[in-house]
Amino acid sequence: MWLINSSIGRKVVMSVTGIALVLFLTFHASMNVVALISAEGYNMICEFLGANWYAVVATLGLAALVALHFIYAIWLTLQNRKARGNNRYAVTDKPAMVEWSSQNMLVLGIIVILGMGLHLYNFWYNMMYAELVHDPEMIAMATNGVYHIAKTFSCPVYTAIYMVWLAALWFHLNHGIWSSMQTMGWSGHIWFCRWKVIGTIYTTVIILMFAAVALAFAFGYVPCDMQAPACGGCLLG
Repeated sequence: MWLINSSIGRKVVMSVTGIALVLFLTFHASMNVVALISAEGYNMICEFLGANWYAVVATLGLAALVALHFIYAIWLTLQNRKARGNNRYAVTDKPAMVEWSSQNMLVLGIIVILGMGLHLYNFWYNMMYAELVHDPEMIAMATNGVYHIAKTFSCPVYTAIYMVWLAALWFHLNHGIWSSMQTMGWSGHIWFCRWKVIGTIYTTVIILMFAAVALAFAFGYVPCDMQAPACGGCLLG
């Protein structure tokens, strides 16, 4: 099958699954921002995603494509290293037109994988797993998604790790978006630079959405619909 045996086919798989990663992160970033506006709204989204089979299937489908993306990335990297043989140890100057992120995609990808694993443990396991196994005691706590956000980012270590993950994610996505468009043949001479600008803006917005939620709760933010009626602000000391 050319998608497996051909180098071009493998790059196409990387591009398609990379787009799935972008969509996956876009959805979750948008979902997380709701927690800044309404705790009830965020918890309703979490309950919907865990209680409806089609939402679970869609989420798992995107997650499977994301997993395939990283599997292919490791596979391609190992094949490239094998093809270069001893030449990979040769000292060469960095090409002027090659981005830093392009030369360090494997390292960035590993950081992204580890960060996503920690993120899934802190949130998906504690929130959606309870719905999937129908454990009444776990569900009672799992339905309060904002509680898990506040609990996670009340720990400075988790917040710092999260920021490192977001930085690696920014570099990975920023390179991946325009690279995917180029592989799919949607990036001509004119659109090459345009996709780079679009990728940078889009990636920055996604990362800022994630970072805003993490930093807000790290500094004691409480959604307005969780506060006492007399409270006049959303940042509590």
